[in-house]
Amino acid sequence: MDYETLVEAMRRLALAGGDAIMDIYRSDRMDVRTKADESPVTAADEAADALISAGLAAAFPDVTLITEEQVATHGARAGTFLIVDPLDGTKEFVKRRGDFTVNIALVENGVPTRGVVYAPARGRLFYTRADGQSVEEAVPSTDAEPGPATPIAVARPDPAALRVVASKSHRDQATDDYIARYPVAETKSAGSSLKFCLVATGEADLYPRLGRTMEWDTAAGDAVLRGAGGRVVRFDDHTPLGYGKEGYANPFFIAHAPGVDLHGG
Repeated sequence: MDYETLVEAMRRLALAGGDAIMDIYRSDRMDVRTKADESPVTAADEAADALISAGLAAAFPDVTLITEEQVATHGARAGTFLIVDPLDGTKEFVKRRGDFTVNIALVENGVPTRGVVYAPARGRLFYTRADGQSVEEAVPSTDAEPGPATPIAVARPDPAALRVVASKSHRDQATDDYIARYPVAETKSAGSSLKFCLVATGEADLYPRLGRTMEWDTAAGDAVLRGAGGRVVRFDDHTPLGYGKEGYANPFFIAHAPGVDLHGG
Protein backbone atom coordinates (compact mmCIF):
# COMPACT_ATOMS: atom_id res chain seq x y z
CA MET A 1 0.00 0.00 0.00
CA ASP A 2 1.27 3.44 -0.95
CA TYR A 3 0.51 5.25 2.31
CA GLU A 4 1.29 8.70 0.92
CA THR A 5 -1.32 8.30 -1.81
CA LEU A 6 -3.75 6.71 0.62
CA VAL A 7 -3.53 9.45 3.25
CA GLU A 8 -3.86 12.18 0.63
CA ALA A 9 -6.99 10.50 -0.78
CA MET A 10 -8.59 9.82 2.60
CA ARG A 11 -7.99 13.36 3.77
CA ARG A 12 -9.36 14.88 0.56
CA LEU A 13 -12.46 12.65 0.55
CA ALA A 14 -13.16 13.26 4.25
CA LEU A 15 -13.13 17.02 3.65
CA ALA A 16 -15.35 16.68 0.61
CA GLY A 17 -17.73 14.43 2.55
CA GLY A 18 -17.79 16.98 5.33
CA ASP A 19 -18.72 19.72 2.86
CA ALA A 20 -21.64 17.64 1.58
CA ILE A 21 -22.81 17.01 5.14
CA MET A 22 -22.60 20.67 6.11
CA ASP A 23 -24.65 21.71 3.07
CA ILE A 24 -27.53 19.66 4.48
CA TYR A 25 -26.78 20.55 8.11
CA ARG A 26 -27.29 24.23 7.31
CA SER A 27 -30.51 23.55 5.39
CA ASP A 28 -33.92 22.17 6.30
CA ARG A 29 -33.37 18.94 4.33
CA MET A 30 -32.70 16.53 7.21
CA ASP A 31 -35.08 13.84 5.86
CA VAL A 32 -34.49 11.48 8.81
CA ARG A 33 -35.44 7.83 8.25
CA THR A 34 -34.99 4.66 10.30
CA LYS A 35 -32.87 1.77 9.03
CA ALA A 36 -33.56 -1.93 9.63
CA ASP A 37 -31.40 -1.85 12.78
CA GLU A 38 -33.50 1.07 14.07
CA SER A 39 -30.65 3.57 13.75
CA PRO A 40 -31.32 6.89 11.99
CA VAL A 41 -30.08 7.76 8.53
CA THR A 42 -30.29 11.06 6.67
CA ALA A 43 -29.66 12.46 3.22
CA ALA A 44 -26.30 13.67 4.57
CA ASP A 45 -25.19 10.10 5.41
CA GLU A 46 -26.06 9.01 1.91
CA ALA A 47 -24.54 12.00 0.12
CA ALA A 48 -21.23 11.69 1.96
CA ASP A 49 -21.19 7.93 1.48
CA ALA A 50 -21.74 8.16 -2.26
CA LEU A 51 -18.94 10.70 -2.66
CA ILE A 52 -16.42 8.89 -0.43
CA SER A 53 -17.16 5.41 -1.74
CA ALA A 54 -16.83 6.48 -5.36
CA GLY A 55 -13.55 8.25 -4.62
CA LEU A 56 -12.03 5.29 -2.78
CA ALA A 57 -13.19 2.80 -5.40
CA ALA A 58 -11.63 4.88 -8.15
CA ALA A 59 -8.34 5.38 -6.31
CA PHE A 60 -8.01 1.87 -4.88
CA PRO A 61 -10.04 -0.48 -7.10
CA ASP A 62 -8.28 -3.61 -5.80
CA VAL A 63 -8.90 -2.91 -2.09
CA THR A 64 -12.06 -4.24 -0.45
CA LEU A 65 -14.37 -1.44 0.71
CA ILE A 66 -16.71 -1.75 3.70
CA THR A 67 -19.11 1.10 4.36
CA GLU A 68 -21.91 1.45 6.88
CA GLU A 69 -24.46 2.72 4.39
CA GLN A 70 -24.02 -0.12 1.86
CA VAL A 71 -25.30 -3.33 3.41
CA ALA A 72 -24.07 -5.31 0.41
CA THR A 73 -20.49 -4.64 1.52
CA HIS A 74 -20.98 -6.07 5.02
CA GLY A 75 -20.47 -9.66 3.96
CA ALA A 76 -17.07 -9.02 2.38
CA ARG A 77 -14.01 -10.36 4.16
CA ALA A 78 -10.38 -9.47 3.44
CA GLY A 79 -7.08 -9.13 5.26
CA THR A 80 -6.71 -5.56 4.02
CA PHE A 81 -9.72 -3.32 3.60
CA LEU A 82 -10.95 0.25 3.71
CA ILE A 83 -13.81 0.96 6.10
CA VAL A 84 -16.03 4.04 6.11
CA ASP A 85 -18.59 5.66 8.34
CA PRO A 86 -19.58 8.69 6.28
CA LEU A 87 -21.48 10.31 9.16
CA ASP A 88 -20.79 9.02 12.66
CA GLY A 89 -23.03 10.63 15.23
CA THR A 90 -26.21 10.94 13.18
CA LYS A 91 -28.19 11.66 16.35
CA GLU A 92 -25.90 14.61 17.08
CA PHE A 93 -26.30 15.75 13.48
CA VAL A 94 -30.10 15.61 13.63
CA LYS A 95 -30.13 17.56 16.90
CA ARG A 96 -27.65 20.03 15.38
CA ARG A 97 -25.23 19.59 18.28
CA GLY A 98 -22.11 19.47 16.10
CA ASP A 99 -20.44 16.33 17.49
CA PHE A 100 -20.50 14.27 14.29
CA THR A 101 -17.61 13.05 12.18
CA VAL A 102 -16.55 11.63 8.83
CA ASN A 103 -14.46 8.46 9.29
CA ILE A 104 -12.25 6.60 6.82
CA ALA A 105 -9.68 3.96 7.80
CA LEU A 106 -7.37 1.32 6.39
CA VAL A 107 -7.28 -2.00 8.23
CA GLU A 108 -4.38 -4.40 7.70
CA ASN A 109 -4.31 -7.83 9.32
CA GLY A 110 -6.87 -6.84 11.92
CA VAL A 111 -5.23 -3.51 12.82
CA PRO A 112 -6.42 -0.03 11.77
CA THR A 113 -3.13 1.42 10.57
CA ARG A 114 -4.17 4.66 8.88
CA GLY A 115 -7.26 6.78 9.42
CA VAL A 116 -8.89 10.17 9.20
CA VAL A 117 -11.54 11.70 11.46
CA TYR A 118 -13.08 14.98 10.36
CA ALA A 119 -15.54 16.92 12.52
CA PRO A 120 -16.80 19.54 10.04
CA ALA A 121 -19.05 21.45 12.44
CA ARG A 122 -16.17 21.67 14.95
CA GLY A 123 -13.54 22.53 12.36
CA ARG A 124 -11.25 19.75 13.59
CA LEU A 125 -9.38 17.34 11.32
CA PHE A 126 -7.30 14.43 12.65
CA TYR A 127 -5.41 11.84 10.63
CA THR A 128 -2.44 9.53 10.56
CA ARG A 129 0.37 10.56 8.26
CA ALA A 130 2.03 8.09 5.91
CA ASP A 131 4.62 7.36 8.63
CA GLY A 132 1.88 6.45 11.12
CA GLN A 133 2.17 9.55 13.34
CA SER A 134 -1.15 11.19 14.09
CA VAL A 135 -1.65 14.91 13.55
CA GLU A 136 -4.33 17.54 13.86
CA GLU A 137 -4.50 19.85 10.89
CA ALA A 138 -5.71 23.42 10.88
CA VAL A 139 -8.59 22.95 8.45
CA PRO A 140 -7.62 24.46 5.07
CA SER A 141 -9.77 26.66 2.89
CA THR A 142 -9.56 24.15 0.04
CA ASP A 143 -9.13 20.39 0.08
CA ALA A 144 -6.15 20.62 -2.28
CA GLU A 145 -3.91 22.63 0.02
CA PRO A 146 -3.25 21.05 3.43
CA GLY A 147 -2.97 23.46 6.31
CA PRO A 148 -0.37 23.31 9.09
CA ALA A 149 -0.46 19.89 10.78
CA THR A 150 0.66 19.47 14.39
CA PRO A 151 1.69 16.05 15.75
CA ILE A 152 -0.55 14.93 18.61
CA ALA A 153 0.18 12.62 21.53
CA VAL A 154 -1.67 11.18 24.49
CA ALA A 155 -1.11 12.74 27.90
CA ARG A 156 0.59 11.09 30.85
CA PRO A 157 -2.38 10.32 33.11
CA ASP A 158 -2.51 11.34 36.75
CA PRO A 159 -3.91 8.20 38.44
CA ALA A 160 -5.38 10.35 41.21
CA ALA A 161 -7.16 12.73 38.84
CA LEU A 162 -8.21 11.09 35.60
CA ARG A 163 -10.02 12.88 32.81
CA VAL A 164 -12.77 10.76 31.28
CA VAL A 165 -14.77 11.24 28.10
CA ALA A 166 -18.00 9.32 27.53
CA SER A 167 -20.76 9.16 24.96
CA LYS A 168 -23.21 12.03 24.75
CA SER A 169 -26.08 9.96 23.30
CA HIS A 170 -25.30 6.46 24.61
CA ARG A 171 -24.33 6.99 28.26
CA ASP A 172 -25.75 4.25 30.50
CA GLN A 173 -25.55 2.94 34.06
CA ALA A 174 -22.91 0.34 33.21
CA THR A 175 -20.64 3.07 31.88
CA ASP A 176 -21.24 5.23 34.95
CA ASP A 177 -20.49 2.28 37.23
CA TYR A 178 -17.19 1.67 35.46
CA ILE A 179 -16.19 5.33 35.59
CA ALA A 180 -17.04 5.35 39.31
CA ARG A 181 -14.13 2.96 39.93
CA TYR A 182 -11.71 5.82 39.25
CA PRO A 183 -10.76 9.04 40.99
CA VAL A 184 -12.04 11.39 38.29
CA ALA A 185 -11.02 15.02 38.02
CA GLU A 186 -13.10 15.78 34.94
CA THR A 187 -15.79 14.08 32.87
CA LYS A 188 -16.59 15.24 29.37
CA SER A 189 -19.41 14.22 27.06
CA ALA A 190 -18.80 14.01 23.35
CA GLY A 191 -20.44 12.40 20.37
CA SER A 192 -19.11 10.14 17.63
CA SER A 193 -15.45 9.21 17.15
CA LEU A 194 -14.39 12.57 18.57
CA LYS A 195 -13.96 10.74 21.88
CA PHE A 196 -10.98 8.79 20.50
CA CYS A 197 -9.47 12.04 19.26
CA LEU A 198 -9.82 13.75 22.64
CA VAL A 199 -7.75 10.96 24.17
CA ALA A 200 -5.29 11.18 21.25
CA THR A 201 -4.72 14.91 21.79
CA GLY A 202 -4.30 14.55 25.57
CA GLU A 203 -7.60 16.30 26.34
CA ALA A 204 -8.84 13.12 28.06
CA ASP A 205 -7.21 9.98 29.44
CA LEU A 206 -9.95 7.36 29.24
CA TYR A 207 -12.93 6.54 27.05
CA PRO A 208 -14.92 3.42 28.01
CA ARG A 209 -17.66 2.11 25.71
CA LEU A 210 -19.97 -0.48 27.21
CA GLY A 211 -22.46 -0.55 24.39
CA ARG A 212 -23.00 -1.64 20.82
CA THR A 213 -20.65 -0.32 18.15
CA MET A 214 -19.54 -1.47 14.73
CA GLU A 215 -16.06 -1.44 13.25
CA TRP A 216 -16.89 1.49 10.97
CA ASP A 217 -17.73 3.50 14.11
CA THR A 218 -14.30 2.95 15.63
CA ALA A 219 -11.62 2.11 13.06
CA ALA A 220 -10.61 5.65 12.07
CA GLY A 221 -10.60 6.95 15.66
CA ASP A 222 -8.70 3.85 16.76
CA ALA A 223 -6.06 4.49 14.08
CA VAL A 224 -5.69 8.12 15.15
CA LEU A 225 -5.37 7.14 18.80
CA ARG A 226 -2.81 4.41 18.05
CA GLY A 227 -0.80 6.92 16.02
CA ALA A 228 -0.77 9.23 19.04
CA GLY A 229 0.53 6.55 21.42
CA GLY A 230 -2.82 5.38 22.80
CA ARG A 231 -4.53 2.02 22.93
CA VAL A 232 -7.95 0.50 22.33
CA VAL A 233 -8.59 -2.81 24.08
CA ARG A 234 -11.48 -5.16 24.66
CA PHE A 235 -13.35 -4.54 27.90
CA ASP A 236 -13.42 -8.22 28.89
CA ASP A 237 -9.77 -9.27 28.63
CA HIS A 238 -7.87 -6.06 27.75
CA THR A 239 -6.45 -7.50 24.54
CA PRO A 240 -6.24 -5.18 21.52
CA LEU A 241 -9.52 -4.55 19.73
CA GLY A 242 -9.32 -6.46 16.45
CA TYR A 243 -10.91 -5.70 13.08
CA GLY A 244 -12.28 -7.79 10.25
CA LYS A 245 -14.58 -9.75 12.55
CA GLU A 246 -17.54 -11.56 11.03
CA GLY A 247 -20.41 -9.10 10.89
CA TYR A 248 -18.06 -6.22 11.82
CA ALA A 249 -19.58 -5.89 15.31
CA ASN A 250 -17.37 -4.81 18.22
CA PRO A 251 -17.35 -6.05 21.80
CA PHE A 252 -17.30 -3.49 24.61
CA PHE A 253 -13.97 -1.67 24.66
CA ILE A 254 -11.77 0.84 26.48
CA ALA A 255 -9.75 3.54 24.71
CA HIS A 256 -7.03 4.95 26.90
CA ALA A 257 -3.65 6.54 27.35
CA PRO A 258 -0.93 4.19 28.63
CA GLY A 259 -0.68 4.41 32.39
CA VAL A 260 -4.40 4.09 33.11
CA ASP A 261 -5.17 1.11 35.36
CA LEU A 262 -7.94 -0.58 33.41
CA HIS A 263 -9.26 -2.34 36.49
CA GLY A 264 -10.08 1.02 38.08
CA GLY A 265 -8.57 2.89 40.96
